Amino acid sequence: MAEPLDAVLAIHNAFRLDMTRIDKAALDLARNKTEQITTVQRYRFLNEILLWHAQGEELAIFPAVDTVAPLISEPYERDHRGLDSLFDILSAAVSKNDIIVTSRTTAALKFHLDIHLEKEDRHLYRIMRERVPLPEQGKAVGLMSSTVPQNRFPEVVAWLYPLLDLNDRENMTLIWQSVMPGPVFDNVKLLIKKAVGNDWIDLTQRIPSLT
Repeated sequence: MAEPLDAVLAIHNAFRLDMTRIDKAALDLARNKTEQITTVQRYRFLNEILLWHAQGEELAIFPAVDTVAPLISEPYERDHRGLDSLFDILSAAVSKNDIIVTSRTTAALKFHLDIHLEKEDRHLYRIMRERVPLPEQGKAVGLMSSTVPQNRFPEVVAWLYPLLDLNDRENMTLIWQSVMPGPVFDNVKLLIKKAVGNDWIDLTQRIPSLT
């Protein structure tokens, strides 16, 4: 059964895949495959999502964890600031059309983001899952989600769902279905259907109530 933290871990998986694709495209661009510039420029939206995600963690997740494991969150917040700095470097490199620095920076970003997410999955969120009561986990994840501007939510769904495997799609959908009012979820369901395309049938087989 899907739990609130499964939504966060699904988003982490989406970050990993998108960053992998962006980094590969940057390397291809450095090898004169100029058509990859569009994929490299996906970093702009990825950075927005990461900023909202980090703000949500600092607002809701870190305080919840620190109540049961004081000071645990501090190095994770420092990671966030380091990632912010790398994205600033990447933005400057892309603006200057400096493909070498772009490629070097996406490689650094991928390396640090992968380590950061792995630490969160295996350490920070493990502590939260094991020590913070489930209702408090749900409240924290709900507060975390409030950092996403509501008018940008359709863009988030369109970005997120193509990057998720079927298990993560199922968990994310079940969580949203359980916390959103019916009419709101009906609209979100249409966004999900559009985002997954032909994979919608597979998702409805996992969640028959979608049909």
